[in-house]
Amino acid sequence: MSKKKTKKKRTKKSTNQKGIKIDLVSGDRLSTMASMEKIRLILDMVRNGSIVILERGLTPEEEAKLIEMTMAEITPDDFSGIEIESYPCKQRTTFLGKLLGKTTIETRLTVVGAANQLKTLKRDRDFISALVSARS
Repeated sequence: MSKKKTKKKRTKKSTNQKGIKIDLVSGDRLSTMASMEKIRLILDMVRNGSIVILERGLTPEEEAKLIEMTMAEITPDDFSGIEIESYPCKQRTTFLGKLLGKTTIETRLTVVGAANQLKTLKRDRDFISALVSARS
């Protein structure tokens, strides 16, 4: 008597699951991208319903450009804009930098989500508290 082994087919889980999708983007990945690539990546992820957490945030110039591009893409029925929160940038000045009058801006963690999905409750220098809701 021989036993037949049957293989069960694995099916993909439904992508229509309810819940909140959070995408964590490493500093290494962001460091290889140009500013406009970062901004487009973030906007595309948020428009697709994700909350995006950047290990190393955006520079103040990149944040301003992200907000500018978001404002251009807002539509009443489709996209309500973004909510963005970052820890303040750290400015680091080395001895050589002091001599040359240059400072290095070190960006920190940033959270970005759709305005109708992410609400900042509290923010200070080293703490961000946010309420995340399912997409409406």
